Amino acid sequence: MVLPYFRNCYNHMELPELIQHWWIPVFYLFAAVAAIQVFYYLFFFTRVAFYRPPKRTRNQQHPVSVIICARDEDENIARNLPGMLVQQYPSTYQVIVVNDNSVDDSKYILQELKKTFKDKLHIVELTQEAKLINGKKYPLSIGIKEAKHELVLLSDADCVPASESWIRKMQDAYDEKTEIVLGYGAYHKKAGLLNKIIRFETFHAALQYLSYALAGIPYMGVGRNLSYKKELFFRKKGFSSINNIPGGDDDLFVNKAATKTNTEVVIDPEAFTLSYPKTTWKSWLSQKNRHYSTSRYYKPVHKFLLGLYSISFFLFYPLFIVSLLFYSWPIALIIFGTRFLIQALIFYLGMKKLNEKDLWPWFIFFDIWMFLYYIIFAPALWKRPRQSWN
Repeated sequence: MVLPYFRNCYNHMELPELIQHWWIPVFYLFAAVAAIQVFYYLFFFTRVAFYRPPKRTRNQQHPVSVIICARDEDENIARNLPGMLVQQYPSTYQVIVVNDNSVDDSKYILQELKKTFKDKLHIVELTQEAKLINGKKYPLSIGIKEAKHELVLLSDADCVPASESWIRKMQDAYDEKTEIVLGYGAYHKKAGLLNKIIRFETFHAALQYLSYALAGIPYMGVGRNLSYKKELFFRKKGFSSINNIPGGDDDLFVNKAATKTNTEVVIDPEAFTLSYPKTTWKSWLSQKNRHYSTSRYYKPVHKFLLGLYSISFFLFYPLFIVSLLFYSWPIALIIFGTRFLIQALIFYLGMKKLNEKDLWPWFIFFDIWMFLYYIIFAPALWKRPRQSWN
């Protein structure tokens, strides 16, 4: 009864022929998606995996202003700020902490640190909220305005430099053309699945923005470890074009100001910063939703490249399963295996460069997890950003 019905509906085509004709374009789409993935791995991500720092003809020591914005961060200030203040840097540097309307003990902890680090620590106390300027753009703008030096190095109160050479390594990337330097903001390694997922997502994001910058297409940086010139900030009119957006003080400013010729990256474990990741799924999901809500404001070329990669990642496994079951499992496995081996190599070398090698045995799990990841965070691209920054 069923087969005659299908034959009548599809011009008397036999059911096996119908299935074969239906899944041929699905298989071709799978092959195309796999090819797109391989292209991104070989053209972009190899640049981090096989990165070698450029040879410098001479060492330069520029005066640097480190800027930290903090709101109710008394514990983080006590724990992390000394790491900023004891940097082994032969040239002049200062650390500016903009205490943004804190109601905890931040003010008193900063005053105690000031007694020990009189010359290095500069404190700016903000006691009024900025009107019509969302997020931390106003306190950060005040910090940059207060900076004595042309090179500003940004981080957060919950971050600590991975070494006492952090400032030296980051500023060493500057030459005559450089105006922006992108660093890596890592997370402390802790037990538990959430910690691994957060660190993988951070690695995966860094693999993209560092690789794109090395390919001459810089599109973002992270405020946990980012440097640029004070003159560039004021030439681009600071955050005036994005003041209505709570986030974006790091990625959107870089998206606006970075070019092929004025941006460098630093990939060196001594130049990383470390912070403690979220400890609950709810807080992490909220953080990521807030971050992704700013990506809608990226330049069109960046949205296209990031969107194409994300869509290919999202479609890969469903199309693989369909091709495996309904088309030709040997050919589907060959395509999967080719992409898998290239990905395994790039991830291994990239994780080694970014000091995340302990995540590599988990990479196939994370690869499958990314399918769910894009489902979870896709709505953030259309949601209105949250109004607070802390």
